[in-house]
Amino acid sequence: MFHSDGFRALDRRECLYLMAKVPVGRIVYTRHALPAVLPVNFSLDTDGSVLLRTSASSDLVRAINGVVVAFEADEFDAENRSGWSVVVTGRAGVVTDPAEQERLSRTGLRSWMPLRDAVFVRIESEMVTGREIGDERGAA
Repeated sequence: MFHSDGFRALDRRECLYLMAKVPVGRIVYTRHALPAVLPVNFSLDTDGSVLLRTSASSDLVRAINGVVVAFEADEFDAENRSGWSVVVTGRAGVVTDPAEQERLSRTGLRSWMPLRDAVFVRIESEMVTGREIGDERGAA
């Protein structure tokens, strides 16, 4: 049901389903004590955690490894004034287990940027929230 503000809250299952349909999201973290937002390609693991693949020596890895971050993905149709937005909040960490690295390598997640020393970063989906906006007249 849509609330009077025109938004409908999404449950965890709906959020993860929608996120799996888009290839790019935005990681929100702290850089030099200020908020930073970086668009990245990603995938979801079977447990709903967000997976990134980036350079082990990147500024991003140094900034997010072991800290809580937010990750946002969305999709909008401006013409129809509809869409959704999902935010995953949780601890980010470089995947260090060799068996897990091998399993993730088989999933096919590749960075859109050329990488020399690629690592996987996992963002645990400790909190998942989302909302959808659409035409209230069509909502039940």
